[in-house]
Amino acid sequence: MATKAIFEKKNILVTGGAGFIGSHLCDELVKKNKVICIDNFISGDEANIDHLLQHPDFQFIKHDIVEPIALETLPELEKFRVQFQGIQEIYHLASPTLPKGFEQTIMQTALTNSVGTRNVLELAVGYKAKFLLASSSVVYGPRTAERIYFSEDYVGRVDQLSPRSSYDEGKRFSETLTATYAQVHGLDTCIARIFRTYGPRMKIDSGQMIPDFIFNALEGKPLEVFGDASFSSSFCHVSDIVNGLMKLMKHGETKPVNLGSDLEYKVIDVAKKVIELTGSTSEIVFQKPLLFMTPLGLPEITVAKERFGWFPIVLLEDGLQGVIDYVRAHKSIISSTSKRQVDL
Repeated sequence: MATKAIFEKKNILVTGGAGFIGSHLCDELVKKNKVICIDNFISGDEANIDHLLQHPDFQFIKHDIVEPIALETLPELEKFRVQFQGIQEIYHLASPTLPKGFEQTIMQTALTNSVGTRNVLELAVGYKAKFLLASSSVVYGPRTAERIYFSEDYVGRVDQLSPRSSYDEGKRFSETLTATYAQVHGLDTCIARIFRTYGPRMKIDSGQMIPDFIFNALEGKPLEVFGDASFSSSFCHVSDIVNGLMKLMKHGETKPVNLGSDLEYKVIDVAKKVIELTGSTSEIVFQKPLLFMTPLGLPEITVAKERFGWFPIVLLEDGLQGVIDYVRAHKSIISSTSKRQVDL
């Protein structure tokens, strides 16, 4: 069992905490807990956590989890009494995830999903902390005409030697490591298989389409679909995913759980909706598919519904409007950030 907090608040570690999903998770966790955020900014961004840096219950550590880390030796964590209280929960979200330039980070991706995950699991063993792995829908492999929806008992079909295997097979291996540590060390572990997610703080010009759709629509530039008119997917708002991660950690389901929207949309229809909501005159153009941005299956979410009452509640139109409002309010900052970010 995980160690209990000695003081009034838990110490929670979030790897990849400056990333898109990770930063939103930190926002929620810090309301009632002390949060240690680790990130190396390969696909995360300091701008995502700037508003938290002065929070007394938040501490950012710039570190690459491929290298071991001794939390108790860090002077900035003395305020959290880690040497006495330890760590109660670990959310492991660290992994490069940006489609553009994926080929440039394949070694870092492979090492993060293997050596990095091992290092974070060792921390969980040392602190007897509950451990949640943010895995991905890619573990199921590509959708087929016969199988569009994936349930957790489907073992998947992933080519371990494909050009994108450092991520796809990497996530499968990180699940294997998590299950092995649970078996050998008796860790409390959870595995969330996250499907396509959108919301504020997604990087512009990263190939993830929705943030680019919105930014380009507001700028009057073409909306680029990386694929053809048949490209479809599900889209779950980040607030729903964060809620699912926290519910999963609290419930402690030991088997993998799908988190995502089970509603399918054609990407071209999403682009048209963005144009409508922004009142833009932009056109839609089609580009060559990206290696990391391919049609994926949809989640069967019965397990999450029945085990801990989770299901997405944010309608796509409402979620898109929220991102539009966010981009409008932060357009100058987003534009400057996109110019200086590494092309991932």
